[in-house]
Amino acid sequence: MIKQSTNYSRREFSKLSAMALTAIPFMSFANPLLNKNFLTPGDALNVHLFSKHLQFLNYNDMSAAAAEMGFDGVDLTVRPKGHVLPENVIDDLPKAVEAMKKHGLNPIMMSTNVWDAHNIVPKTVLETASALGFTHYRTDWLKYPEDTPIATSQALYSKQAKELEILNEKLGLIGGYQNNSGMNVGAPVWDLLPILEATNGKYMGSQYDIRHAVIEGGESWELGLRRIKPYINSIVLKDVKWGIVDGKWEPINVPLGEGMVDFNRYFSLLKKYKINVPVSLHVEYDLGGAEKGSNNITIDKKEVFTRIKKDLLFIKEAWKNAE
Repeated sequence: MIKQSTNYSRREFSKLSAMALTAIPFMSFANPLLNKNFLTPGDALNVHLFSKHLQFLNYNDMSAAAAEMGFDGVDLTVRPKGHVLPENVIDDLPKAVEAMKKHGLNPIMMSTNVWDAHNIVPKTVLETASALGFTHYRTDWLKYPEDTPIATSQALYSKQAKELEILNEKLGLIGGYQNNSGMNVGAPVWDLLPILEATNGKYMGSQYDIRHAVIEGGESWELGLRRIKPYINSIVLKDVKWGIVDGKWEPINVPLGEGMVDFNRYFSLLKKYKINVPVSLHVEYDLGGAEKGSNNITIDKKEVFTRIKKDLLFIKEAWKNAE
């Protein structure tokens, strides 16, 4: 197999981007990754490690570590304080992709702060990622302003989601909004529907996070999953439990299988609904600072890898056993 080099100069990459963007409307129909259920329920999950947890490593070492642990790819942070800074995307994203491919990883997922389809920097991020073969990305999060009715904000966000969907379709990309617990848009899952229903649900939808869905939904998370499932185009896996910290109840992140998420039930429902989309593993319990994206960690990196790999093995076993 001949490997193509991705060491492009700025001028060469600009030419590549222009050629790629011209071809994308035709390429997107043939790309099997753009079918959000591109695997059958009997197949193994396609699991990518959230690169936030390897931010203490350069692109090559990050890729080598992820490959050694057994991941299919890396969900690359392309955002402020991420592995790739948005303002440097033209120069740095090809370097990250080259490193991933060198170690056999599939560069299809990234996490961004993209929402405004008309802002030049986010557009450049998406155009560059598209030219390099990415297919899925997470958008920025949204808030409800205190001085604006929620319905009014939802109307605005639905318009913006539609505009982003139009751009995504042109570029052959799929955007996903992650439900995040707390005072965030989409925290209850149900409030995402007025926003996402303005789209066709193919190039813009939901990055479904079971950890946050369980925190907000309690015993009714299955209803939220059933309602949002037509829009799910990627998922995030992590686990959580309630505990008392400094005298207050709050969510505590834990290794997979040690918290409140019923993975057997969840995976069974994903199979039932034929949802098998790219997966991003987030490891947000103690990793010596790596869980928070620190560039300087306080434990040996081998221990970080051991804890992350344990979660990956749990996913594979739980998926295989779910009925």
